[in-house]
Amino acid sequence: MVARLVFVFLLIIPLTCFGQINAGELSKSIFFGGGSYYIDEEQTQELSRWLDSIPNLLEKYQIQIISHTDNIGGKRYNRWLSQMRSQMVHGLLIQKDIPEKLIHIKDWGLENPVYTNDSYRGLMMNRRVDVVLFPLVL
Repeated sequence: MVARLVFVFLLIIPLTCFGQINAGELSKSIFFGGGSYYIDEEQTQELSRWLDSIPNLLEKYQIQIISHTDNIGGKRYNRWLSQMRSQMVHGLLIQKDIPEKLIHIKDWGLENPVYTNDSYRGLMMNRRVDVVLFPLVL
């Protein structure tokens, strides 16, 4: 019974919130309110705990910040908002003493949405920054 509940629970949680994207890649998403680039304290602490839980983070991974917005507002506005969200997450990573050379940023803005913008839930899910850890190939 417990295994069935865990399975159902895992089906409900989107993989981009916290999990593995491709083999060896890890990700954590930070979500924002509409038109906002503010990161609340709870998400800041979650990101910090997540990063702290990864053994040998600095030796094994390159970090990509991938930002998204919903489609409300124009392309130019959403590009700016995407960049502001990336910069906020970048600042959190720098505060964790992660070397800038390990951090790369991709701002999608309203382009390339992962979720549909035709629903309220989709809009909310597209207002995010994904922190993706890619294994370093030595």
